[in-house]
Amino acid sequence: MEAFVFYLLATLILGLGIMVITARSAVHSVLFLVLNFLLVAILYVTLSAQFVAVIQVLVYAGGIVVLYLFVVMLVSLKKAPELRSDSRRVARTGLLLAGAVLAELIAIVWYTSANGSAPPAQAASDFPPRLAGDAMLNTERLGWVLYTEYLIPFEVASMLLLVAMIGAIVLAKKNL
Repeated sequence: MEAFVFYLLATLILGLGIMVITARSAVHSVLFLVLNFLLVAILYVTLSAQFVAVIQVLVYAGGIVVLYLFVVMLVSLKKAPELRSDSRRVARTGLLLAGAVLAELIAIVWYTSANGSAPPAQAASDFPPRLAGDAMLNTERLGWVLYTEYLIPFEVASMLLLVAMIGAIVLAKKNL
């Protein structure tokens, strides 16, 4: 039975993937992508990876696809591009943002080299409260590691997503 469910989900996921790239309307393509992400989450549930399934729904089907829909709706593909655009303004803004990202990367490399690459040893009392029997859930362990050892890369990723969203809004807006 498990093999049948897997092959059925795999076939539906592949079919929806083909529909994503062959759909004539960009909105229909994004909706097919949402269905594809939801079926992948169902596949994760069948593999007993419930946390990954929830993240799949929240991050991809919830966040990324909404961002795609905003970009598709803000950018009108039927209108001709602007005849007059100041390419120097775009180049200056691009150089400024590239410099900011480069400065962040240099700061990260400097910080990690100054503090050493190995995380500091933690006492048992520093760890979050444990469940009965000294067991810790994978989700709890992932959250603890994400917000302690990998805090800076996590924040850099969130800043890059914010810059991408602002860039999409700036590109969609006619007059600044």
